[in-house]
Amino acid sequence: MKLEIRDLLPLYFEEARKSSSEIWGKELQFSGGELVNIVAPSGTGKTSLVHFLYQLRTDYSGAILYDGKSLSTFSREAIAQLRKDRVSIILQDMRLFGEQTLRENLEIKRQLNPYHPPERIVEMARALGVEHRLDAPAKNCSYGEQQRAVIIRALLQPFELLLMDEPFSHLDPANTKRAIDLILEEAAGRKATILFAELAKAAAFPATHLYHL
Repeated sequence: MKLEIRDLLPLYFEEARKSSSEIWGKELQFSGGELVNIVAPSGTGKTSLVHFLYQLRTDYSGAILYDGKSLSTFSREAIAQLRKDRVSIILQDMRLFGEQTLRENLEIKRQLNPYHPPERIVEMARALGVEHRLDAPAKNCSYGEQQRAVIIRALLQPFELLLMDEPFSHLDPANTKRAIDLILEEAAGRKATILFAELAKAAAFPATHLYHL
């Protein structure tokens, strides 16, 4: 999959913002397993960018293209297909079903478009240190445990592009490193591109491209 960003800018920003950004107002393209780290201090539009790329918001000027086709022309069905088969996301808003166990939350996601067998849930949970919490209701889990479950959830589906918005904000350095290793392993197996937006440069993330928003 090729992702192109052309002259993109949130409608709530002045045109002058383009001059100080390496993303806004620029023409960029990514494909084929690139690891993109976007450093974006608060107030620069980090979450907005991720939302734009996933079509959660459309309040921007410019264009986003997937394989040469503008995202603004996608039907609802095409957007749903894109999210199911080609683009996965890790949001700050974890959006787990609180009454369901972590395992149930993950199995719901896995069954939507099976890429991994059920056993892989346990393997990934073990790798991230939450295997013992799989049968606990999500609402009873710590933020760090929930965040690790959200990371696993994103990795259960097929994807060619993984979008990440501060995916490790509730994790300590050791758990962050484990999560990055798992994400890189899964992305490499699919030759997927990762676009990782964070407040500061992530030392444990081996970015092939670094941009300041």
